[in-house]
Amino acid sequence: MTQVMKGVRVLEIAQFTFVPAAGAVLSDWGADVIKIEHPVRGDAQRGIKMLQRLAVNPQRSSLMQHPNRGKRSVGVDVSSAEGQELIYEIAKTCDVFLTNYLPAQRQKLKIDLEHIRAANPDIIYARGSAYGDKGPEREKGGFDSTAFWARGGSSMMVTPKELDGPLLQPGPAYGDTIGGMNIAGGIAAALFHRERTGEASEVDVSLLSSGIWATACAVDIAMEMPDQQDLFVAAMPGGSTVATNPFIGAFRTADGKYINLTVLSPGPYIEDVFGHLGIADHASDPRFSTAEAIMTNAKEAYELVKAAIASQPFAHWMQQLKTMRGQWAPYQSVQDIGTDEQVKANDMIFDVESADGGPPIRLVANPVQFNREGATNTRAPEASEHTELFLMEMGVEWDRIENLKAKGAIA
Repeated sequence: MTQVMKGVRVLEIAQFTFVPAAGAVLSDWGADVIKIEHPVRGDAQRGIKMLQRLAVNPQRSSLMQHPNRGKRSVGVDVSSAEGQELIYEIAKTCDVFLTNYLPAQRQKLKIDLEHIRAANPDIIYARGSAYGDKGPEREKGGFDSTAFWARGGSSMMVTPKELDGPLLQPGPAYGDTIGGMNIAGGIAAALFHRERTGEASEVDVSLLSSGIWATACAVDIAMEMPDQQDLFVAAMPGGSTVATNPFIGAFRTADGKYINLTVLSPGPYIEDVFGHLGIADHASDPRFSTAEAIMTNAKEAYELVKAAIASQPFAHWMQQLKTMRGQWAPYQSVQDIGTDEQVKANDMIFDVESADGGPPIRLVANPVQFNREGATNTRAPEASEHTELFLMEMGVEWDRIENLKAKGAIA
């Protein structure tokens, strides 16, 4: 993959997924990302031993690999005076400082904007937060399940009113990964601006801002219609509610899986859809043969579509619908995605080596490609794996490294 960030160095003091995911994207793009970890504990995410019911193998942990691939891990105790001095020395060699520490912690550790800019006035300073770096909740922490999914509006948007409570976030690090991509884009823009003007910017992205960006079209409409309740109502799964378009909906297959049809303008596709569904004769039925007719008789047409798809298994439709001109897609599980031929053809998944010498670890690539080339990268580092080599590369003498080790300032 074209390394558009080659020559850019990022100093990352961050934990968990949201902000480290931004560092992972920059690493995919060729940046040298120096991940600072506590000399003893490392990134707090390394301590996760169970994910729901699944045991986590520390050397093959996807929770660590996904947001940390390609980085170099340097163990520094940022709370010590010696560690802070070392951070400033590293910052002098970097283009970007990336953190998700809360304001009070940044001040306590002396890694806030004024401290890092004192060491390097030209550095891009990027903050990821739960609720933004301004306002009454500036000091409040959060996760993507709270700030992105719940408060950002996604949960209530997809929850049918018939349910007893809101739907939970779909899987781990959902909003974190989306938000991390937003940070990476902001950093790229800030680097471009610095290249053009010489000005070093601050970059702020929050889980809340990322969450309401995901629901932005709905929020925009709601702000224009503040007195209108229930603007967007999520339907209960399995229902047969249809308005005027019978070619839109989630349709159950014979083996209990689902196909999505989203043919927004049914008129031009009547023969195409009915033909692919094996009910071509109905395309000449006066009730369905024109756009006006099929919209008038949408309920009857919908039942025909529903029955046709229910008559065959999922695998049949995956092949049968390949040549259909109208838009459709399978409802895939996360297991399905790993074998999706279109995902594979477009290099949306790549391999990294495993620290335990086992089979390669498969990871989802970031969604941006340059010159039609898929992402390549190395595995996430073990905690403090690169401390000595990196410090020697910086010109730190061995006697000082040994002294810092003895004081517990580095690992």
